[in-house]
Amino acid sequence: MSIGNHNVLAPRLRGQRPTGPSCGEKPTEAKGPLFIAALGFAQLTLFIALLGPVMVSMALKVSTLTDDPTARTSIVGSVLGIGALAAVIGNAVFGRLSDRTTSRFGRRRPWLIGGSLVMAAALFAISQANSAEVLMISWFVAQLGANAAISPFVATLADQLPEKQYASVSATVGVMQNVGILAATWFASLFATDMFLLFMAPAAVGVLGMVVYALVLRDPVLKERPARLTGSELIKSFWVNPVKHPDYGFAWWSRFLIFLSSFMFTSFRLPFVVDRLHIGAAEAAGVVFMGVLVYTLALVPASYVAGWLSDRAGRRKLPVAVATALFAVGTYMLVHVESVGQFYLVEALLGMAFGIYASVDMALVLEVLPNPDSTAKDLGVFNMANAAPQSLAPFAGAWLLTVGAAAAGPNYGLLLGAAAAAALAGALVILPIRKVK
Repeated sequence: MSIGNHNVLAPRLRGQRPTGPSCGEKPTEAKGPLFIAALGFAQLTLFIALLGPVMVSMALKVSTLTDDPTARTSIVGSVLGIGALAAVIGNAVFGRLSDRTTSRFGRRRPWLIGGSLVMAAALFAISQANSAEVLMISWFVAQLGANAAISPFVATLADQLPEKQYASVSATVGVMQNVGILAATWFASLFATDMFLLFMAPAAVGVLGMVVYALVLRDPVLKERPARLTGSELIKSFWVNPVKHPDYGFAWWSRFLIFLSSFMFTSFRLPFVVDRLHIGAAEAAGVVFMGVLVYTLALVPASYVAGWLSDRAGRRKLPVAVATALFAVGTYMLVHVESVGQFYLVEALLGMAFGIYASVDMALVLEVLPNPDSTAKDLGVFNMANAAPQSLAPFAGAWLLTVGAAAAGPNYGLLLGAAAAAALAGALVILPIRKVK
């Protein structure tokens, strides 16, 4: 990777000249099905590699290191928590570096391939690890590598898409991320007893997706050498002034709040099913899987329809606010769930709400980015609103469950009420945005 070293005027990949808008120039031509298919495939495969350890694989790996249940949960929590910290750091830093990259292969392409390869190498180290310390270091590196690819990957939406395609293509990205959760779970069940394949099969798929997308991507070269990157400028990678850019700030807080709401429930979905529906852990695992499946099946059509309608009407704020409020309603309805059937119905409502949100909110975000020449950096800061709740929600949720807990068990009413309130606040925060309809 080359950052600020060359002043190349023509991008080349094996002698070919990728075409497309210059860096910072607003694209006007709609992208065709090949680009959209490669984009969706890359999102799906990268998240299969990244979400497998989060969902299942890391717990399976840790079980090979210790038989102590308390030690297992402690190690898994520590490893995943450290990884979430790497995600926060990596999104912003590598986004800034990507914006400044002057490689003859383009600004984004080297990071897409290089980051995914680092992730794969770290996942190999995890598969061979024989201590918690090696797991922690390896997962930290895996998250850094993954986010070195993710931040430039998301930036390509702003680089390549005209505004009229923002929501419809963002729907594909959101759908593939959620399908990736199901696929990651399937990979984990397929290779549960083989640690090498458990981590390396998804890793190979993740690298393949990024390579395919990098080959399809027409990635313009940065034509002017950027100013030298100082330490203070690197620190600023973690900051966008919300006073100077209030629309961006409101969108950031809305994303943070709805993701906090979502993870406050999903972090405790399995124990919720066990405790509130009074079924065994083995049966509850099947119920949770079916719940995720129902959620995804509701999310997919809602996301595509909402994205298409949003692009046609040019409206972003109202669909995002309504979807976030609907998510709040669904989260609160979980308090009153008393049967598996009711649980599935609420999962369907949550999936539909989040599908609408995922497609239209990304379109809204792309329209409030402060600087077209630093899209990866600004989106990296924005993606911190995704990563931070993943670390905060389990701790906040665990505390809320203990408040007033007695013989009746954990306080799910308080947990879900707080999660619903967070989502509702996320809906209200969207309303002051002025730049977007």
